[in-house]
Amino acid sequence: MFSDLKYRVRSLARRGAMEQELDSELRFHLDREIEKHIAAGVPRAEAERRARLSFGGLDRIKDDTRDARGVNVAETVAQDLRYALRGLRGRPGFAAAVVIALALGIGANAAMFGVVDRMLFRAPAYLMHPERVGQVYMTTTDHGREDTYTSFEYPRYLDFQRLMRNFDRSAVVGTRSLAVGVGESAKEQTVSAVTASFFDFFDARPVVGRFFTTAEDHTPVGAPVAVLSYDYWQSHYAGSDSVLGTAIHIDKGLYTIIGVAPRGFVGFVEGKPPIAFIPLTAYAAAKSADFGHGPDFYYATYHWGWLLMYVRAKAGVSAAAANAELTHAFAQSRLDEPAADKVAPAAVERPHAVMASVHSGRAPKTGSSTIDAKVALWVMGVAAVVLLIACANVANLLLARAITRRREVALRLSLGVSRRRLLQQFAVESLVLACLGAAAGLLVAHWAATLLNAMFAQPGVPTPPVLEPRTLLFVGLVTLAVALLTGLAPAMHAVRSDLASALKEGSLGGGSRRSRAATGLMLFQGALSVLLLVGAGLFLRSLQHVRGMRMGFDVDSLVYVEANMRGVKLAEAEYVNLDQRLLAAVQHAPGVENAAVASTIPFWTFEGQGAPYVVGKDSLARLGNFTYEAATPAYFATMGTRIVRGRGFLPSDQANSAPIAVISQTMADGIWPGENAIGKQFRVGGDTAAFKTVVGIAEDVHGQRLRGDPEFWYYVPVVQARDWNPQILVRVKGRPADAIGPLRKQLQALMPGAAYVNVTPLSDFVAPDQRSWASGATMFTAFGILALALAALGLYSVIAYAVAQRTRELGVRIALGARADEIARMVLGQGLALAGIGIGVGCALALLASRWVAPLLFAESPRDPWVFGAVAAVLVTVAAAAAFIPALRAARVDPARVLRMD
Repeated sequence: MFSDLKYRVRSLARRGAMEQELDSELRFHLDREIEKHIAAGVPRAEAERRARLSFGGLDRIKDDTRDARGVNVAETVAQDLRYALRGLRGRPGFAAAVVIALALGIGANAAMFGVVDRMLFRAPAYLMHPERVGQVYMTTTDHGREDTYTSFEYPRYLDFQRLMRNFDRSAVVGTRSLAVGVGESAKEQTVSAVTASFFDFFDARPVVGRFFTTAEDHTPVGAPVAVLSYDYWQSHYAGSDSVLGTAIHIDKGLYTIIGVAPRGFVGFVEGKPPIAFIPLTAYAAAKSADFGHGPDFYYATYHWGWLLMYVRAKAGVSAAAANAELTHAFAQSRLDEPAADKVAPAAVERPHAVMASVHSGRAPKTGSSTIDAKVALWVMGVAAVVLLIACANVANLLLARAITRRREVALRLSLGVSRRRLLQQFAVESLVLACLGAAAGLLVAHWAATLLNAMFAQPGVPTPPVLEPRTLLFVGLVTLAVALLTGLAPAMHAVRSDLASALKEGSLGGGSRRSRAATGLMLFQGALSVLLLVGAGLFLRSLQHVRGMRMGFDVDSLVYVEANMRGVKLAEAEYVNLDQRLLAAVQHAPGVENAAVASTIPFWTFEGQGAPYVVGKDSLARLGNFTYEAATPAYFATMGTRIVRGRGFLPSDQANSAPIAVISQTMADGIWPGENAIGKQFRVGGDTAAFKTVVGIAEDVHGQRLRGDPEFWYYVPVVQARDWNPQILVRVKGRPADAIGPLRKQLQALMPGAAYVNVTPLSDFVAPDQRSWASGATMFTAFGILALALAALGLYSVIAYAVAQRTRELGVRIALGARADEIARMVLGQGLALAGIGIGVGCALALLASRWVAPLLFAESPRDPWVFGAVAAVLVTVAAAAAFIPALRAARVDPARVLRMD
């Protein structure tokens, strides 16, 4: 086999020498045959004739020999390739139109494949045995409502670890935005606190130094060591090995750098890559001290869920067995929890746990990440539809080109060229065009990747390279499919033509057959364009509803000021004094309209005190979740939250005043339906807690999610609150982003020691929940416009070609008395009729797809008649514009010139 392969390679590499050897060998055998006949007494001329007859033709023998060594196929392909390239050079306009159409379709699909692959399918870098690794999801049922969550407490992780037998690896990870650096240079960075077992999931080796071990990740206080990411090491330490042993200030502590992770290592994080990995026990002990507890606070309570758990099943363990063991561990942990926390057991039904994908987009739960993934999949489908439209357009162009070559093809067939040979030539031409389109498409994908990454990835996530093996393999497969889709119909149309009729016709023969094929392709483009434009309209309406939604506060005018003490210890009076000085400085800062202290920041922090107790009312927990807010009197004016009845907080509401509260409209209607809630009382906490009197009703607030009903909120004066964590909300004039720098610089000067101030526009917290609709609207609109342009081009080409085919008929009509405006209306009507059929088919497809797209929309019906009507109007207008020029050309046909041509 090796010798045969070597021979074939030599036949291609030394073609000239091999041909000479073949000629010499054939000449030798022919001469021997001639000499044999001469020796038998046959004259030389007759001997040569008989020898050639016995050989059956030297050229045939040469062809058989070339076929045997596999040279003919390569030669014919090379010939076809040269022929295709010459043809494209001769018609650059045609080549450019085809390549641009394919580049847009292939480029869009390549870019979207990179996004979807990263969000849903690609395993994290360096992960070993990804098919056996998963994240643990827990599900509980409370009052018939099922809730799936991922947040683990450290004791629950230990419970799982103790009870699992079907897993050989487990680890927990807590990823946080922490201050790195000191003073004004301090900056929020992503840091992962991990157990030492975390590194065992990966086949990664530190670039320098080492990873930390279980000896450094121990309770109650782990070693303050850190492993830097490769990018942070390069950008902040210039890639120097001397970084080992130096200290880095993370959050409130100093961590000794002991190693640097390899390039691209991010663990399981899908968002902004962490700049460092630190022992979980070191971070947890420091956070325990923040809350005034001993270092074991994070390890002793089941009420501080902040970790994600990852496991790796042993080889051969089925998913059912793994999930059964996880469910058993979760149920047992729930039973052990009350005894450990010394509280009554929580009423939870059917605890269940599973190992599922490490990708949040494929998680068995709902949330913005899942919606983003679904939108990304839909946009991927939209990109595929655009590619189909581009293929139909290119097929139309190739079909027109095949018609112009029909007589040439018929002549070649009549001269003995096989149909298989012609099909091969057409296939090579299509493949060349598809490859050129793919090459240009990679450039389009490189440009689009940054835009798509900004839409679908979290801020700070680097854009993945387009030229990577998985994407290139995808592009290669798409290129082959495009070559098949665009080249098959034109090739079959050309080689299946009737030779006699084709030789009699001119270059424009076969118009009716071409018109039927082209019309079908055009209707296909029009229907898919309607589908995309309807999707664009639905997402645009959803985005309009999202942005026009009254959330109960003015998002676009607010910034959030967070004072992070980073371990700086102050007496209680000093804390109060610092808060007052920060608030006063904010209130007097340029461009600030108002400011207030608050304990809960919408879409960021959540302060839960449990459901309230009302005399004569059953358990109110069944109504839903209650959000608690402790704030200063200026809170409602700062937030822009309207008081619909009663009053807000006054300066006279002091700590020794009667306890009061303001509640949301939904809370008032839920607890006291049909009654006036002003003057009603409720309490939160134990039996000794004081009752609060409702003095005001505030408008409803969406403070944790955009979807669903408004939440139950109750507000109390900050001076009457217990265990509150003061934060400052600021209402500014102009753009909040312009206020960040000046505010931070002014407030940082008031912070003691390593403490720092972080200033963030509130819109940054809301934007991730709006991103899926913004992304869907943008991408559906962009692809819809592209599809519309391609469909318009297809309609123009079909009508223009039909006019060209009917030139004689139109000339005769005009000669017999038809007016120019009648001819124009006839052609224009044909174009609008085709558009009408495409619109009808497209609307039917959109209605069929409505039940799948409905969950992705926001307060919008997937069958909105206004959207369908607007799309139909746009398509009719574009169709009229596309048919106008051919109609005008038809109206200007000169009958005298046409009749002279006959």
